[in-house]
Amino acid sequence: MTRRVLIYLDPEGEADSIQLLEAANRMYGATGYRSYGLRLAGTCPQAEGLLDVLLQVEDPRVRPYDAANLARCVEAAHRKHHFDAILIPATTFGRMIAPRAAMRLHVGLTADVADIHREKGRIELVRAAFGGRMRAVVAHRGRGPLMITVRKNTFTLDARIRRSTDIAPLVVDGITEPEVTLVERRPAEKAADIRESEVLVSGGGGIKEHFDQLEKLARALGGRVSASRRVVDAGLAPRRIQVGQSGKTVSPRLYIAVGISGSIQHVMGLKEVDTIIVANTDRNAPLCSLADMVVEGDGMEFVDRLTKRLLKGGKG
Repeated sequence: MTRRVLIYLDPEGEADSIQLLEAANRMYGATGYRSYGLRLAGTCPQAEGLLDVLLQVEDPRVRPYDAANLARCVEAAHRKHHFDAILIPATTFGRMIAPRAAMRLHVGLTADVADIHREKGRIELVRAAFGGRMRAVVAHRGRGPLMITVRKNTFTLDARIRRSTDIAPLVVDGITEPEVTLVERRPAEKAADIRESEVLVSGGGGIKEHFDQLEKLARALGGRVSASRRVVDAGLAPRRIQVGQSGKTVSPRLYIAVGISGSIQHVMGLKEVDTIIVANTDRNAPLCSLADMVVEGDGMEFVDRLTKRLLKGGKG
């Protein structure tokens, strides 16, 4: 039996929305489902040719920031097509829409999914629990649609199968005038995103007094500095460069972790990293078990020596 999967296409996170096709692949196999996208008219053009059906909301009263009406749209789409799964990106508005839609459909919601497995025909969803100290596996049971939100940068859609996309208007009853009005739009200051860097030098609680010294090594490697939650909570780094369950999920080619023990919360922020180097005084720190190379000793001494060698062109 061919499954049906609905993906909400967030105009503020189009790429993250399309990557959810890989989440559907994990659930049902690349050819085991029919993909539907829910979008507002005039948004998310990249979805055309990648999904089987685009359900298009053309009612001008529905705005991208109107979570209440968008939840009604998700409900209407499901009532008409009876989906097996509803996937929503864990963007700012995705996190507002999903619980409202789940409440309207009277189904459970698994939020911030970080991995998906299929065991003996059963779908298992992995997410952090207890503040990131543990990983919880949630097994889906029952006949209702499986509804989840997925963290950004969790899945990568490698094989983009081109499809002949049908575009069908979705008429939604019960749409109201939006309770939220967009008064003004101000462009955010463009800040470097650690998710775009191929090299990250990340500092943890073990070197938080010297965290600012990591920048020199990061520049020498052509990368950026990132941080663990302990450093951010101490006020030494902004939240936007935090790696982990409550921060960002990153996939650099090289990840250098200095003074980071490697809690589950932090490890869940590392996805498909090519090479991990750990510098720590404790060789038994959890992150060491995932590392390609472990430097046992003073992390800042390692940083200083490596920086000097790189600046000398690898000599000495």
